Amino acid sequence: MDNSILIIAGIVGLAIGFVIAKFMEKGKASKTIASAKKDAQSILKEAKIEGENIKKDKIFQAKEKFLELKAEHEKVIINKDKKIGEAEKRTRDKESQVSGELAKNKKINSQLESKLKDVEHKSDFLEKKQSELEKLHKNQVQQLEVISGLSAEEAKSQLLASLKETAKSDAMSYIQSTIEEAKLTAQQEAKKIVINSIQRIGTEEAVENCVSVFNLESDDVKGRIIGREGRNIRAIEAATGVEIIVDDTPEAIILSCFDSVRREVARLSLHKLVTDGRIHPARIEEVVRKTEKQIEQEIVEIGKRTVIDLGIHGLHPELIKAIGRMKYRSSYGQNLLQHSREVAKLCGVMAAELGLNPKLAKRAGLLHDIGKVPNTEAEVETPHAILGMQWAEKFGEKPDVCNAIGAHHDEIEMKTLISPIVQVCDAISGARPGARRQVLDSYIQRLKDLEEIAFGFSGVQKAYAIQAGRELRVIVESEKVNDDKAAELSFEISQKIQTDMTYPGQVKVTVIRETRAVNVAK
Repeated sequence: MDNSILIIAGIVGLAIGFVIAKFMEKGKASKTIASAKKDAQSILKEAKIEGENIKKDKIFQAKEKFLELKAEHEKVIINKDKKIGEAEKRTRDKESQVSGELAKNKKINSQLESKLKDVEHKSDFLEKKQSELEKLHKNQVQQLEVISGLSAEEAKSQLLASLKETAKSDAMSYIQSTIEEAKLTAQQEAKKIVINSIQRIGTEEAVENCVSVFNLESDDVKGRIIGREGRNIRAIEAATGVEIIVDDTPEAIILSCFDSVRREVARLSLHKLVTDGRIHPARIEEVVRKTEKQIEQEIVEIGKRTVIDLGIHGLHPELIKAIGRMKYRSSYGQNLLQHSREVAKLCGVMAAELGLNPKLAKRAGLLHDIGKVPNTEAEVETPHAILGMQWAEKFGEKPDVCNAIGAHHDEIEMKTLISPIVQVCDAISGARPGARRQVLDSYIQRLKDLEEIAFGFSGVQKAYAIQAGRELRVIVESEKVNDDKAAELSFEISQKIQTDMTYPGQVKVTVIRETRAVNVAK
């Protein structure tokens, strides 16, 4: 009983508490709602004020944009109006110009029409005068025919015949007097030109020798050059084709050979061998081969320097090489390169005096003797003027130059004015006192003929004429010529020399056959 009362009392207490709590909560909620309404009204008021401000700003920006666009539009309109005004001004100017031109053309047309009328009037007047003159001329001719008893054609033919005879007589007398005057002055002018050319070209006398002296530091070097039992000196002579004379001359040995190239190769090779100190047959052959290549390069450089000194351009490299080889050749004892340079300078001066092309003449003068330095033995048989002309044609020289080269010894007909100039200058250069020695050239030719006879036999590899032509040393190929054949070849060459050549004293023919076995250790 007591428990149920307590439970009921508790429930009643809870209900009363709940009711009191609800009343308190309701009062608090009404306060919160009132506060919220007040906040909402303030927010709405601020939002309205802000909206009005934004509206005003937008309206202001819109007005500014409108004014800006309006200004730009007005600017564009002003520019267009300005361009239209300029175009209208140009149009008005053009119209005024065209109207002025039209007025001028009208004035010119009116003047031309008046002048045409005057011309037509004068033409009619002249035609009338011409017809009157023709009538008068016919009447006069008829009267003359009646008086002279000749027709007009007969009188014309007689007059022409008379005039022809008179003109012919006058022309013949004038030609005769001109020829006589030319004869009197031509020889004098020619001598003057030649003398002026010679005076402007001063050259040294060119004398070629067949020996060179190689100086030594001491006589002890002579023994090393000779070698054991003379093997070194024999190797040098065999490799170069030059005779080496070792005599009592102190600190010097003599190199003797008619070929300047061989002599120079031997001199340079000896210089290298003596400087190096290693002198033996294998080293000698190596040095000689290198020296021959060096001489070939030097020949090209000499040719280049020569054409540069003379101001000649555009020569083919083979012709430049031939010009360089001329330094080591002589013509009747006269150095061929010096002779060609002298002829070139003389030709240039003489051509300038005569009003011709001096560069072309100088070119022909330099190349006129290139046929004297043939490349092969077969070319030796061709006359040097013809051979030089063939080379010039082959390497693209002008026809005037080719004709001057081929005709300077009258082997072909002269077709240009440069040809006689080259011939005369060649004669001037060779005719100077001391320029040439006939004996030396014939001696060199005899030595060349000796070597050519040896080359005419099969199996001959090298041939050297030494000891002033008293000995012919022939080196044969061991594969083609055996020992018995070597002895037979020596006899055949000696018989050929005896029957085909004229020479003083005796010629010793030495045939050398050498066999080499070479292997390389790797």
